[in-house]
Amino acid sequence: MKLQPLGDRVVVKAVEDNESRTASGLVIPDTAKEKPQIGEVMAVGPGARDDDGDRMEMEVSVGDRVLYSKFAGTEVKLDGDEYLVLSERDILAIVN
Repeated sequence: MKLQPLGDRVVVKAVEDNESRTASGLVIPDTAKEKPQIGEVMAVGPGARDDDGDRMEMEVSVGDRVLYSKFAGTEVKLDGDEYLVLSERDILAIVN
């Protein structure tokens, strides 16, 4: 990957929800869909530093599926793909 996050930052690619119909069969247009909050970790930074200057280990790794805060991070478009760069503290859970 050409995008290498710094510190405790993580690069996530959102997992698109292919469901475009409601349970009753109504079609939901793309403009009305909410942004996904689940994504795959594409790159992980080296970790934040503690008060002594030592690196703290990251809790997520490349390939993990994660749930992140709704309005977290910065959207980046690179080589036609959209990514989200966010802090590790904005990741709420690992999805198994």
